Amino acid sequence: MSTPPSSEKRPSPDALLRQARREDRGQLKIFLGAAPGVGKTYAMLQEGAVLKRDGVDVVVAVVETHGRAETEALLAGQEIIARREVEYRGQTLTEMDLDAVLRRAPELALVDEYAHTNVEGSRHPKRWQDVAELLDAGIDVYTTLNIQHVESLNDVIASFTRVRVRETVPDSVFEGAEIKLVDLPPDELIDRLKDGKVYVPQEASRALGHFFSKPNLSALREMALRRAALSVDRQMLHDLDARGLAGTYAAGERILVAISEQPGADALVRTAKRLADGLNAPWTAVHIETPRSENFDEDAKRRIAAALSLAATLGATIATIPSENVIAGLRGQIEAQRATQLIIGRSQRSWWFELRHGSVVETLIRGSRDLAVHVIPSPETATSEAGWKGWLRGWGQPAAYLSALILIAATTLLAKFSQPLIGRGAVDLLYLVPVIVTATLFGLRPGLFASIAAALAFNFFFLDPLHTFTIADPQSVLTMLVLTGVAAVTSNLAGRLRTRARIGVRSAEENAALAAFGQMLARASDREATAVATCEEVSRLLGVRCVMLAESDGVLGLIVARPREATISPVDQAAAEWAWNSGEPAGRGTGTLLASDWQFHPLKTSLGVLAVLGIARDDDSAPVAADKATLLATLIGQAALAHERLYLEDEMRSLSVLEERDRLRAALLSSIGHDLRTPLTGVTAAIEAIGVEHPGARALPTARAELSRLRRFLDNLIELVRIDAGGVHLSMASVDLTDAVAGVVHDLKDMLRGHHIDFQVPANLPFVRTDERLLHHILLNLVANAVQHGGEAGPISIVGQRTPDAVLLTIRDRGEGLAAGAEQMIFDTFARGKGSDRHGGSGLGLAIAKGFSDALGIRLAAANHSEGGAIFTLYFPQELIVAMVADPD
Repeated sequence: MSTPPSSEKRPSPDALLRQARREDRGQLKIFLGAAPGVGKTYAMLQEGAVLKRDGVDVVVAVVETHGRAETEALLAGQEIIARREVEYRGQTLTEMDLDAVLRRAPELALVDEYAHTNVEGSRHPKRWQDVAELLDAGIDVYTTLNIQHVESLNDVIASFTRVRVRETVPDSVFEGAEIKLVDLPPDELIDRLKDGKVYVPQEASRALGHFFSKPNLSALREMALRRAALSVDRQMLHDLDARGLAGTYAAGERILVAISEQPGADALVRTAKRLADGLNAPWTAVHIETPRSENFDEDAKRRIAAALSLAATLGATIATIPSENVIAGLRGQIEAQRATQLIIGRSQRSWWFELRHGSVVETLIRGSRDLAVHVIPSPETATSEAGWKGWLRGWGQPAAYLSALILIAATTLLAKFSQPLIGRGAVDLLYLVPVIVTATLFGLRPGLFASIAAALAFNFFFLDPLHTFTIADPQSVLTMLVLTGVAAVTSNLAGRLRTRARIGVRSAEENAALAAFGQMLARASDREATAVATCEEVSRLLGVRCVMLAESDGVLGLIVARPREATISPVDQAAAEWAWNSGEPAGRGTGTLLASDWQFHPLKTSLGVLAVLGIARDDDSAPVAADKATLLATLIGQAALAHERLYLEDEMRSLSVLEERDRLRAALLSSIGHDLRTPLTGVTAAIEAIGVEHPGARALPTARAELSRLRRFLDNLIELVRIDAGGVHLSMASVDLTDAVAGVVHDLKDMLRGHHIDFQVPANLPFVRTDERLLHHILLNLVANAVQHGGEAGPISIVGQRTPDAVLLTIRDRGEGLAAGAEQMIFDTFARGKGSDRHGGSGLGLAIAKGFSDALGIRLAAANHSEGGAIFTLYFPQELIVAMVADPD
């Protein structure tokens, strides 16, 4: 942490108010974890026990041990508040007794599962609201929370875990709370899960295949670390504001890049991006809007807008801040952002400009004790001609000066007629009126011109000797100088106030428009409504025609146009498609496909480009003015976020439908599998009771074979449900593949009758570590598939071999082979290959073989053999090879 400067600033009233509120309430400490099982409850109880030994009044309000012995052991010696019982739908449930905890009024209450939803009829629907009431009563609370329960992260986490968490807490609960991260590497958490320390074995096996995969846990861990760091950083800034301490207090780097109208602003942005990436730091791009900004030409405004747009694209926070001057504006932003690094371009101003206004770079370097200032050279592209044009444009229009002369002439006439009544001493005050009016209406420089003209008119018409510019009386000289000075100062103040008022009004209008636009997007219930709202608002605010295009059935088409009759040509369509595919603007004024009459902007999100916005003007001029480019970028950004939100909502709805369909299918298959077993057992017993002398005895072998096939089909149904439910339990052991194949051949001896088995599994093949029962199922289904599709009496090859990095086991038939492109689809549930109708294939055997193989870490692949037939290969990787048998000499 950097050393704070000795100077202090005035404490922030908002920060003081937040601190006062915290002092009146209890303190909240959140034990934050990436996932269940990292040890949040254990860590909370440990700290509670230590505090109790130190004399703190601690009670356990509610704790869920989930049957973990080490957690239950920590409850020994703790005072536990009895839970209240609630009758709900014929069941007796228990909840934290909030009133009992309030009556007990301990110093510290331990409340587990912060995001818990209370039983219907409780005082508060959520446990975090119960905690808020305890805090309001002055009771400190320790609680636990998993990162997936944070409201703002809910959609993001659901997108990669495919699990939508319904119990969430608002992000506001982190304000003022102490965060303790309970961290555990993914591999250790997976080991705890396998050892049954998180869930019971059946639930643990299912969790490992779904939510608790290593990629999921790694992502959740990173999000928990980031949230904890963010909370600590925000708490530090709040404390600094409350104490009125200036300085950066650089617990982490924060980068600020200053964008000006000079050439080279884009280079500053790229430099800031590289520095931010290197330091893993947040960064902000800011443009300080001063009264001088009113005189910028279109090229200067376009450079500012382009630089801010580039910064936003590269991940920066962007802002345009009105200020009296650049130095004051940047100092305010450095203070507000607590910036530790400032990137600014080397000035191209003349010495005369810096003499009058001061050097921004030098002033900031001299006044910054804890700020690293990076001064980046700017390209020498400004020409003297451009400088003279800018200087002349800063003086305004000739009509302003003519108006000033007319006002002064009118004031002179008025003064001539009123002088006998008011005297010469009051005449000079009359000349302040045209000066103030001119400065207010036309700006600073016309106002200064009016002040000089007023002084000369007063001298010529009212000071002796009259009608000359000579001043005879020394007192009149002083009067003249005072009039000129007062007029100049008044003109300066009026001109600056006028400019600042215009900037303020424009900023207020844009902010109000953006707020209204955000509300419109929030109310939009589908993507078409969002597109309509976007086009209507862009068209209204920028005065342009607007279209929105999106992809449907692989074709990018027009979905909304404002006005409704607006159309696009084939050239425009090409520009829109380029913007869609590249994610960059295209069309008029962009440098790509300039022949288009429209300018197209992609709506880019973390999911990719979701739509394309097109704008154009009726007069074929530039679609958007340079000073409106930032507003357009903000509108496009809000529209992109709205489209992303709706897209994710659609995905989650689709996922919910699929999950419900899979659940119903699993329930149906399980019911069929189990309900048919009993009658099947009865039929089998009846057939076996038929003697050989029975008239139908010759049909018994066929009946037995069909019953065996039906029994395998039911077994496959049940196993399929187990795979889908994540209920496959592994019992790993060393297995001899020779014995495994021999066992399958024995079990299928009736089915294999008449088929030649080419058995080439060498006796010295290494043992593999696997689940013998599941491997038997895999081989059973693969060999049965070879029989069904290999033709009558077709030979079947079973070959085992050792490669440098794996053991391979292949089953090959001599049938028609796989259909073209079906090498992967053949493993889908109910997928059926060639001849399935003739051979009675159910489409389940290969799906089960694939599911069991994946669970065991074995790769199963299908292909067509070069000499005909299909070949299925089991790849046992190196980590599953557990023993080698020496080759015989």
